[in-house]
Amino acid sequence: MKVILLKDVKGTGVKGDVVNISDGYARNFLFPKGLAVEATKSNLNELKNKERAQQKRIEQEKQEARELAKKISDITLVIKAKSGENGKLFGSVTNKEIAQELKKQHNITIDRKKIVLNEPIKQLGQMDLEVKLYPEISGKLTVKVEEA
Repeated sequence: MKVILLKDVKGTGVKGDVVNISDGYARNFLFPKGLAVEATKSNLNELKNKERAQQKRIEQEKQEARELAKKISDITLVIKAKSGENGKLFGSVTNKEIAQELKKQHNITIDRKKIVLNEPIKQLGQMDLEVKLYPEISGKLTVKVEEA
């Protein structure tokens, strides 16, 4: 019997797969637990439509990420911080503060985890940071730390 898996089933396949299995396994285990449906023409068409819709959504997310990357690359984010002698900051500027300032100054919301900062900024000056917006899509954000 051919079935479409609705969820991952260990030893059988992953969600969305069309697999050939025994009738008893399908009727006694997969169907009652809601793990699979029979691979009828209508169910196969529904599966194809879902895959197309998901592909379209992914393309739209990638396009939005490209636009945001372009927008971010044009921005120079200015952060004010107190510093001591030789331009050394009293604290540090973290990716959380950078995300907050980006939201406050330019109304762009980015998760702080997407801002690549190996270690907090502890000096005055200007630097370019990478912002990973989507797999394989990233932008460069220029951050300028000035004396408060």
